[in-house]
Amino acid sequence: MILQVKQLKKYFSTGKSFFGKSRGTVHAVDDISFEVAAGETLGIVGESGCGKTTAARLLMRLIEPDEGEVLLEGRRIGGAQGGMSLTEARRRMQMVFQDSYASLNPRLPIEASIAFGPMVHGVAEREALKRSRDLLARVGLEPSRFAARYSHELSGGQRQRVNIARALALQPRVVILDEAVSALDKSVEAQVLNLLLDLKTEFGLTYLFISHDLNVVRYMSDRVMVMYLGKIAEIGPVESIYRETGHPYTRALLSAMPTLDPDRRTTEPPLAGDPPNPIDPPPGCRFRARCAYAESVCERIDPADAVGHSGHLIACHMSIPRSGHTRQGLAQ
Repeated sequence: MILQVKQLKKYFSTGKSFFGKSRGTVHAVDDISFEVAAGETLGIVGESGCGKTTAARLLMRLIEPDEGEVLLEGRRIGGAQGGMSLTEARRRMQMVFQDSYASLNPRLPIEASIAFGPMVHGVAEREALKRSRDLLARVGLEPSRFAARYSHELSGGQRQRVNIARALALQPRVVILDEAVSALDKSVEAQVLNLLLDLKTEFGLTYLFISHDLNVVRYMSDRVMVMYLGKIAEIGPVESIYRETGHPYTRALLSAMPTLDPDRRTTEPPLAGDPPNPIDPPPGCRFRARCAYAESVCERIDPADAVGHSGHLIACHMSIPRSGHTRQGLAQ
């Protein structure tokens, strides 16, 4: 496995009241563990606020985890002995952010923006600029036309191509794509998605693809991880997730997907209510307040020990043998 995440946690304090009493703690990422094989694409989906972006920033160490560890190529990031330094980790793992405009320095031409990272990591300026122009050409931007332009002179799709080139400039093994195509119109989105697939094959990349668009995730991913309120609800091969959905939350997400088939139209909302408050969430299953199958065992015990077959893991009492749920074994 090229990437291993073990029991990762990140809590945010909401501060103290006027009388000095704590207002509570937001459980943004709460004890998640998963692995990513070299060369695969892991799609990460879930509602806004489920912890997708926080998890990505923890992997990149843009924010420090409270507990847990991240192993890249078998070495612990930030580990004291035999670990991988943050400098080395960020050379091997890069991230493409959602906001293509804010990600670029408006004072630098895009050629210099792409070359900046390699130069910081010790690459000679001449080599860094050559690499920058080569990558511009590879992402479909003619260097003679675009190298000297500034970010405000580009369209959203062109800026995102620049961000992809900049991420590849350090020749990473893993690329995290955080809603990288969500701000693009559909025609440009399709071009960028196909570009990402071509680059993955050409450079032997591993992707973590974060998106709210389930159709795009299905197109891009080999496996899918579904998050809900800081925890992993379900994880498995993409076709297994979409065809043999085990978790009620995943089923609700998929039923909300737009379709042109009149026989598959959704006439009733798949979920009622809003997610629970992430500040000091109650014990048990965090989805139980919105789940039609919730029982007393769901209130008492967190189904943290996801089970399944062929790598398809489901954090639901209906899928856990001898869990005490009356519908155990009838989740499908």
